[in-house]
Amino acid sequence: MPLIILTGFPSSGKTKRSKELADFFRERGKMVHIVSENLSIPKAGFAKNVYFADSQKEKIVRSDLKSETVRLLTKDNVVILDAANYIKGYRYELYCASKAARSTQCTVFCAIPKETAWNLNQKRSGADVVESSESDNSSIPYTREIFDALTLRYEEPIANNRWDSPLFTLLPESKIPFEDVFSALYEKKPPPPNLATQNAPMTSTNYLYEMDKLTQEITNTVISARKIGVMGPVQIRDNLHVKIPATVNASQLNKLRRQFLNYNKMHSAGGHNLDKAPDLFVQFLNANF
Repeated sequence: MPLIILTGFPSSGKTKRSKELADFFRERGKMVHIVSENLSIPKAGFAKNVYFADSQKEKIVRSDLKSETVRLLTKDNVVILDAANYIKGYRYELYCASKAARSTQCTVFCAIPKETAWNLNQKRSGADVVESSESDNSSIPYTREIFDALTLRYEEPIANNRWDSPLFTLLPESKIPFEDVFSALYEKKPPPPNLATQNAPMTSTNYLYEMDKLTQEITNTVISARKIGVMGPVQIRDNLHVKIPATVNASQLNKLRRQFLNYNKMHSAGGHNLDKAPDLFVQFLNANF
C-alpha cells in the first residue's frame, strides 16, 4: 500500500536513501519494491545525458515509472520511487494515483547545496553508454550542461502541498527518521479517493433497465421449461426455484412481471441493488400463486 517518493537534485543521494529505506522496511517484514530511474533509462534504450537532453524521451520514461509504481501498489507492499521527480505536477499525478489506490504516501526530499551535488557528481566514473537493458546508470556522471539544466528546473517540494506531505527533508549528514516514516505510512489512514475516480452509482434509469432485462430472462426461463414439459418447480439458479402451477401461461407471467417492475419503480429510490433482484422476483411470483 504505502508509496515513498524520493526527490532531489542530481547526485543528491536519492539512491542511497532508497536502499536505506528498503533495508529498514524489509527488516520489518515488509515486501519492498524499488522503482528506479537509474534502471529504467537504459532499459528504454537511452544514454543518461542524451535522455535528459530530450523532453520527449523524459516523458516516455516518466510514464513508464508512474505505470510501474501504480501497478505495484498493493495492500502490503512498500513501493519506493527512486527518481528525480523534479516536476511538482508529476508528483501531484503520483499523489492522485496513490489516492485512487487508497494508499498512504510520503515524500523524502534529499536536500543538498548545488555545488556539493556537483562535486559528488564529478566523483562518478561510469561511461555514458547503453550496455544492456539490465544496466544501472547510477555511476554515470551528468555533464555540466545537463546538471545545470536539471537543477534550474527543479521544483522543490513544499510541506504545505498535500501531494508533498508528509515531507521528510534530509541533509547529507542527516539520518532518516525511520520510525516517523513508518508511522506516516502505516499508522495513518490514506486520504479518501476523489468522487471522480469512483464508479458512479447505478442511476434509476439504468437500474430499471437492468431489472427489466433480469425479470424478462427469468420469465423466459419459466416459459421455456413449460414448453419442453417441465411441470414442477423451475430452477433459476442454485436454491432458487419458481414454484407456480403448470397451468400459468405467458400472459399471466408477464402481467405479474409488469406489476413487480411498477412496484420497484415506485419504491427503489436509494436502494438500487440488483444482486437481490432475482430472489425478490421469484418470491413475488411464488407468493402470487
